[in-house]
Amino acid sequence: MLAVGLARGVVVAAPAATAGRAGARSAAADDPYTQAFLTQYGKIKAAANGYFSPEGLPYHSVETLMVEAPDHGHETTSEAVSFWMWLEAAYGRVTGDWAPFNAAWTVAEKTIIPQHADQPTSDSYNPGSPATYAPEWPLPDNYPSSLDTSVSVGSDPLATELAASYGTMDVYGMHWLMDLDNTYGYGNKPGTGGESGPGPGPSFINTYQRGAQESVWETIPQPTTDLFEYGGPNGYLDLFVGDQSYARQWKYTNAPDADARAVQAAYWAYRWASAQGKESEVEASVAKAARMGDYLRYAMFDKYFKRVGNCTDPNSCPAASGRDSQHYLLSWYYAWGGAAAGSGGGWAWRIGDGASHQGYQNPLSAWALSNVPALTPKSATARTDWAKSLTRQLEFLSWLQSSEGAFAGGCTNSWEGQYGTPPAGTPTFYGMAYDWQPVYHDPPSNNWFGFQAWGMERVAAYYYVTGNATAGAVLDKWVAWASGETTVGSDGSYRFPSTLNWTGQPDTWNPASPGRNAGLHVSVVDYSNDVGVGAAYVKTLTYYAAKSGDQAAGALAKALLDAMALNADDKGIAVPETRTDYRRFDDEVYVPSGWSGTMPNGDTVEPGATFIDIRTWYRDDPDWPKVQAYLDGGAAPTFTYHRFWAQAALALAFAIYAELLVEGTGGSDTEAPTVPGGLAVTATTSNSVSLSWSAATDNVAVTGYDVYRNGVLAGNATTRTFTDEGLGAATEYSYAVAARDAGGNTSALSAAVTATTKPGGGSGAVKVQYKNSDSSATDNQIRLGLQLLNTGGTPIDLSTVTLRYWFTSEGGANTFGTYCDYAALGSSNITHRVVAATAPKTGAERCLEVGFTAGAGTLDAGASTGEVQLRLNKTDWSNFNESDDYSRATNTAYADASKVAAYIGGALAWGVEP
Repeated sequence: MLAVGLARGVVVAAPAATAGRAGARSAAADDPYTQAFLTQYGKIKAAANGYFSPEGLPYHSVETLMVEAPDHGHETTSEAVSFWMWLEAAYGRVTGDWAPFNAAWTVAEKTIIPQHADQPTSDSYNPGSPATYAPEWPLPDNYPSSLDTSVSVGSDPLATELAASYGTMDVYGMHWLMDLDNTYGYGNKPGTGGESGPGPGPSFINTYQRGAQESVWETIPQPTTDLFEYGGPNGYLDLFVGDQSYARQWKYTNAPDADARAVQAAYWAYRWASAQGKESEVEASVAKAARMGDYLRYAMFDKYFKRVGNCTDPNSCPAASGRDSQHYLLSWYYAWGGAAAGSGGGWAWRIGDGASHQGYQNPLSAWALSNVPALTPKSATARTDWAKSLTRQLEFLSWLQSSEGAFAGGCTNSWEGQYGTPPAGTPTFYGMAYDWQPVYHDPPSNNWFGFQAWGMERVAAYYYVTGNATAGAVLDKWVAWASGETTVGSDGSYRFPSTLNWTGQPDTWNPASPGRNAGLHVSVVDYSNDVGVGAAYVKTLTYYAAKSGDQAAGALAKALLDAMALNADDKGIAVPETRTDYRRFDDEVYVPSGWSGTMPNGDTVEPGATFIDIRTWYRDDPDWPKVQAYLDGGAAPTFTYHRFWAQAALALAFAIYAELLVEGTGGSDTEAPTVPGGLAVTATTSNSVSLSWSAATDNVAVTGYDVYRNGVLAGNATTRTFTDEGLGAATEYSYAVAARDAGGNTSALSAAVTATTKPGGGSGAVKVQYKNSDSSATDNQIRLGLQLLNTGGTPIDLSTVTLRYWFTSEGGANTFGTYCDYAALGSSNITHRVVAATAPKTGAERCLEVGFTAGAGTLDAGASTGEVQLRLNKTDWSNFNESDDYSRATNTAYADASKVAAYIGGALAWGVEP
């Protein structure tokens, strides 16, 4: 295995699979980031690594035991396919070989884009009557939802012009989900419109049909073409929709962000191929992307083509005609369906969606579809639709930007999916109600930082291409917020936000005078080192830095990319994940009373069935014993997943950084930065030294600093500060700093400074003793005793003392209850709280921080505080696994504890930090 150690200056060799094409690359391809792209690309495309199905489609993940949005690792999503297209476009830029990009589109047309046989009665679609209304409900047990013909629906203004443009009533868009190994056994194979049952080959599949609270753990999958071969007497239809009778039928759902990303990939392919004089090689595939963009406009319409704005009652909200039902945003989905071939009736339907999420918008694709001739769709109104969508998307993001800079959820034209009345005081965007968690609620849809990074990557790309001032303004604020919540350690550790919390709401949108959203706020609940999200974040920073000239953003992009690269393995770049959510394998899946059916493998679907009951094949997975042990009361299982989209995004992050911040210098930058000045020691503890220095300058950009301890590289920094940790107590060290630029040039070393660490490990003024008060390492509380001893010669004001006990939470709730059950000084004189570690490490992602009030008084020389009995729990009372906690020991009597730190006035006085 070859480690990708870019932070340490290692140059990564190209994989053997691509070495034969080296002559097609430019000289710039010799830079380490392009080489890292080729290495990552080679791992993804290596057959032995298992990223692709026999039909050539990317799996969601290499690993099979995987439950998140898809409920099995060897399913795939249109999202994964769109990342594949983009990956091949980047490969074409580096190598000049465009055959893989074209092949991706060819495979997509044969598989995930339904063919005519898969939508056989689309010719029966009546644009004047798109679909029959059925209200959505908040909970799965509110279903099936009865069709209601008394509610009027609008007319579809796109169908006729699309049919005229392409000579067919078939819809050209990707269905969002496929079962590539036919694990469920429906045999709903592309190009057949059938249900051939268990056997090899991919199968279309559907899921998520029952309201905002339906999580992946509560779904009942079903085939897209339901011929009543499986399920109950009516197949699976009567689990979702109430009707007088049921007909065999087909139905597909499109994820607009994926199709928009496919368009985005085609734009880059055309731009890069044109620069090589090879635009003719990709024209056919780019035309397919333009066609996809034509149909993608269905995502801009209300679900039932009702009027957009102030639509708060299903009966009084009018059916729309023309463009009155068009909100111009990229909504969560569009869908289409119809009668199965030979079912005895010809009918078809189409719907849009009134709910739009900030993380789905793609201004780059909207711009390309309205400004790049090769990507301009055929339909007469498509270009103007996308031009208006571009403006509306940028307004939408401006409306949702919080005071801090992150983007709140979105809006809906149909409150709770049934054109309800929002709560009084709900702000609106062009008459559509604000929703902080649009579409799904388990977990809340906008609490994941990944949607921030995904969305801003597209905005940053648009900003890079066009220099649009509105995009630049929202990025200025977002990048400052995200950067302030990001840490990259000298040891290669890194973290950025994971779960967000929202308070307040935006101002009602006034395009003539936008509000400041002073009452809309975001806070970070916890942090993550997810490599897929990190890759999107790096791309955002790279595009932004390349256009704005923000050196700090470029330096942070490099630091994150280098840190993630240190997690390379044989299959890609990945980090371990502890999956506490896998306790939900035993969650009940709601099945209506009296309903009974059968899955293709014989699993019974009936009231009381659980997620695993209707997927018993999971018990045959090689990784299942880890999950079963957890369900039996053991520790939560840990997996290292290789998701295709994340691995492709990492490859792209390398390639984009190379293109814009390495090759972008012209490939001939030989001028080194100036020497940093003003190096100074700002703080010392018993095991650390903190430094600061003044900025160096460069003819292009300074991208980071290298810190040397006693002449040996100690670490890298992207800012002008650095803390060197893990040092010996009472020891003198010498430090110097060099500046580095994107071209790999390094300055001479600065003037050196010396620093001596403080005494530690019990030789200071205090020491901490600890005892374990809980024999179980896997229950739902951490219980411990502490006492502080004054080993010095003078009294200590206890209000200046803080103690820290480090632990990990193993998932579950990110909020905690802390308690002092007894203290010799009086429990009311003890303070306690849980805080996140500034640089999380194995066994130490959080700490219990204990302090003393002024009422605790002073601690005389030689005296002890006496016993302080403490405990803590997660607010959901889920279990801990304390076995690897940094500060935990097994002694049940008080003993000196060097892994519990004591601070006096903020300076480390006892112990060794993790």
